[in-house]
Amino acid sequence: ETLVRAWRHPEARSADGRWSRAWLFTVARRIAIDHIRAVQARPPELPDERIDGFAVSGDELDRLLDAREVRAALAALPERLRTAVVAIYFQQYSVTEAAELLGVPPGTVKSRTFYGLRALREELVARGFPFGPGG
Repeated sequence: ETLVRAWRHPEARSADGRWSRAWLFTVARRIAIDHIRAVQARPPELPDERIDGFAVSGDELDRLLDAREVRAALAALPERLRTAVVAIYFQQYSVTEAAELLGVPPGTVKSRTFYGLRALREELVARGFPFGPGG
């Protein structure tokens, strides 16, 4: 690719007809960088036989049981934390809308949501839900 570009850009030649080494190295470096960025920008392609490994496990009964446990864990939270979490995550209000609904400042909604999610996670862990290091 570098040589093709050099051939297409005769102005990069010096007075004696040789291409500038610096110009050639710069072009080669930029081509390599573009290639690396292009590879990183695309998701990895997997062969068809690996698709089954990404299938969603569990059935409708598992989802219903999980939903019941999440509702029970939510019910175990203190009222002030539960209302903030429900308003933000289940009713999908913005922080400003939730603050108006609950009659508290937006900063209070944010802190109650933070502590509510932390308490909800602890409740779910106590009920046997596995969480990874980040989740």
